[in-house]
Amino acid sequence: MLFKNITIDGLNIFYREAGNEAAPKLVLLHGFPASSHQYRNLITALADRFHVIAPDYPGFGNSDMPNPATFIYTFDKISEIIEALLAKAGFTRFGLYAQDYGGPVGFRIVTRRPDWLEWLIIQNTNAYEAGFTAAWDGMRGAYWKGRTPENEKPLEAFLQADTVKLVYTHGHRRPELISPDNWNMDLHYLDRPHARRVQLDLFYDYQTNVELYAQWQTFLRKHQPKTIIFWGQDDIFFTRDGGELYLKDLPNAEMHRLNSGHFALEDSLAYIAEKMKAFYDGVRPGDFVNVA
Repeated sequence: MLFKNITIDGLNIFYREAGNEAAPKLVLLHGFPASSHQYRNLITALADRFHVIAPDYPGFGNSDMPNPATFIYTFDKISEIIEALLAKAGFTRFGLYAQDYGGPVGFRIVTRRPDWLEWLIIQNTNAYEAGFTAAWDGMRGAYWKGRTPENEKPLEAFLQADTVKLVYTHGHRRPELISPDNWNMDLHYLDRPHARRVQLDLFYDYQTNVELYAQWQTFLRKHQPKTIIFWGQDDIFFTRDGGELYLKDLPNAEMHRLNSGHFALEDSLAYIAEKMKAFYDGVRPGDFVNVA
């Protein structure tokens, strides 16, 4: 695995890369509160079959985190930076693995660049109103209706040690399989100056994703990308219904319901990697057509 940096819009953006450059390309987009670190094992498992890239968004992981007083943290902006990174790195035709925040970032990119999408891997990322668990109630209620210190204060709990650990362990049948390096690394990054403000900015901006759900659903219905879905059934953030609703728009998608949680790769890595390879190799090359 290679650990690289690239300058986009004056920002140093970090990414992990592995595999033969001549192999089919695969983009892995991470979730909250993680970074490309969440894909460290999947990258290794897939590098014999794919040319894989996994970036850290600005404000996350090893990428630059400009001061939110001068840099506006939105999913629109993050997607633009990641799109520019992919173009610069030569990833303009790829499979997209989208988990959590990877959905809002990735769906923005492929709706602007539909010809870039070869196939789609969905893992616990939401695109339906019914997909929200009760964990979102405070955010979807008072905070999105009015960003005041009083409405923001309760959301700081999502950025505390116990909650970050819970995101990784909730719903997992064997939490002892999950390395504490995950939440300890995330907490390290959250302890940097401005980091919690960055996350609160994105919590507020998440409502723009909901506004785009109908557009993303239309994109899926229209283009019918070859899709495999892995859904941790006891995700702290996203309901089982949220996973099942993709089948309404993608009736030919391959669905795998996992006895797992938000970060299903932590206890289902071998299964997910095996099924991804089998899915890609089992579809005739001619079936992976441009969706533009």
